[in-house]
This record gives sequence, structure tokens and C-alpha cells, in this order.
Amino acid sequence: MLTPIPIPALSDNYIWILRHPDEPAAVIVDPGEAPPVLAALEEARLEPAAILITHHQGDHVGGLRDVAAQYPGIPVYGPAGESVAGVTDPLREGEAAVVEALDARFEVLDTPGHTAGHISLVGEGLLLCGDTLFAGGCGRVFEGTPGQMHESLQKLANLPAETLGCCGHEYTIANLTFAQAVEPGNRQLQERMEKARAARASDMPTVPFRIEEELQTNPFLRCDEPEVHASAENHAGHGLTTASEVFAVLRDWKNHF
Repeated sequence: MLTPIPIPALSDNYIWILRHPDEPAAVIVDPGEAPPVLAALEEARLEPAAILITHHQGDHVGGLRDVAAQYPGIPVYGPAGESVAGVTDPLREGEAAVVEALDARFEVLDTPGHTAGHISLVGEGLLLCGDTLFAGGCGRVFEGTPGQMHESLQKLANLPAETLGCCGHEYTIANLTFAQAVEPGNRQLQERMEKARAARASDMPTVPFRIEEELQTNPFLRCDEPEVHASAENHAGHGLTTASEVFAVLRDWKNHF
């Protein structure tokens, strides 16, 4: 299993470096800016073997050109449904990014919603989910529809419980604050908030997260839970029939929370 290392960047982004403890090769995920990732690679004496891109937004690709220029010929895997300058190997669901230097394979899932062609990559016990799934939350729906985003999240919710999620931002405290408003009776959620606050107080990241933890505490993956459903109906002021309808209300509520 590869070790995921979150590299803080910009205001609240994470660039991920995936490495094996006994190998000099590494994978870079979503280089939003170049200096932090180049410094981390140099400090750890790592040689990147591939770059993985989840979506086109600047805070995930802003450093791609400069990083790739430092390692001529490095393969850059990214979403086939989006235009990202520098991507050499466009991918869609059913395909995979194979990194031979680490004997690693990352299967592609189409996860539109945040952006129209957003992809997530799954392999080596890891989920590289960009801005689709966050610790305790999910991304805003910018280019897709709430229905698409809900469907994308369901794909990720069905991954093995022990899968480690590597997302693009440190949003956990804000996400859990909203989650507590939606589901105040969730004891596991209260415990998770305490751990997250302690981590941030020590300037430690709250990620990666386990899918099991999201299923227990993330309201966007709990739209069928009675308390979550009731809270969404109360906020909407009318009844809701499907989990997708509940999700749409929750996402709009979070937008203005």
C-alpha cells in the first residue's frame, strides 16, 4: 500500500504525494502550485513517476506546467471530459492509470457534479477524490447537477470501508459544523469533531479519511438516515421523497450555511 502525504498549498488546498517507503518513485496528485510540491520531493529525495489530475480548476492544476517541466516526459493522467493543458493520457471510467515504477494501478471513476468531467481514481487502498468528496462533506455543484453529484457520491460510498480518501481541501471543521446542524443526535459525529479540532489545534491535517468514517458521519452520504431526512424536510419546508431530493436540499443549505 502506498503512503499518501498531504502537502499544504495555496490557502486551504492539499497536493498529494503518494510514495512507497522503500522506493524513490512517487506520484503527484493535483499540483495546484509548484513550489510546495517541488520542495517536498527534494526534501524526501523522491522522483515522480506520474502526475494524476482529478479536474480542471486552477487550484488543482495551477502548478502542473512548472512541475512537469522539471521532469520531462513524465506522464500526466487526467479527465478525458475536461480540457487540461499538459495532460498526456486522458482517462474516463473503465480505464486506469498504471504507474509501473510503483507497481500501482488506479482505476478511474467518472464523478461529475463539482465539474462536468471530474474523475476520481481508486487503487492501492486509496481514493483520490479531488473536490467530489471531502472529510465530512462534499464539493459544491458548479458545472453538474445535484442528481449527478449524488450519483457520484454513491459510487464512492460503495468503495471498501477501509479505503483512505485523499481530498483536495482542508474543510473538515466547517463540514462537521454543518453536519452537526443536520444530525445533532449523531454521537460518532460529535467524537469526530473533537478529534478534528484537536488535529487542527496542533496544525495537523484531518485527512486522509476512511470511507467507513464518512458513512457514519457525512450527511451527504447519509441521505437515507431518518434524522438527516427529517432535517432536510424541515429546512425545505415540505416533504422529500428520494435520497437525491434530500441531497439537493442539503447541498443548497450548506451553500448558505
